[in-house]
Amino acid sequence: MSTKFPRSCYDKVGGLVYFPRMLEKIRLHAANDLGKDYLENLGKGFDDRCCTFLGVKYDDLKKCVLDGASDEAALQWCFEHGHMPSTDEITDFNETILKRGWRDGATPRLRTRLKEAKLEHRIGEILTFFDFIEVDEGRTPPKFP
Repeated sequence: MSTKFPRSCYDKVGGLVYFPRMLEKIRLHAANDLGKDYLENLGKGFDDRCCTFLGVKYDDLKKCVLDGASDEAALQWCFEHGHMPSTDEITDFNETILKRGWRDGATPRLRTRLKEAKLEHRIGEILTFFDFIEVDEGRTPPKFP
């Protein structure tokens, strides 16, 4: 197993955050290049939220991706086999998932993860799970106004 990190949670395809990261995790796993820390949650967590939003099953999307679909083609496949969200629905999904862990039911879990990663001194700076993932993978989370 490799220690390659998937793309940023903040990357977008078709205006949708997280989706390209999920596809990259699928591809890295198939190539045996996904770190073992990612295996437990493949198809769960944000993967599941994204698939549920698009109205597709993770395993079906995984097959599409492993059959060679590009990120854009995989998203189009989701629209054709699941739900084609409106621009407003995509905005609402993005706004919700971008803030996961900030003043919501996931906040206690985020704080636990920060402590486990010895990052509790950054609690006021790392506000969401996306921020945590960025820092955990050696990237700097984007600044929002």
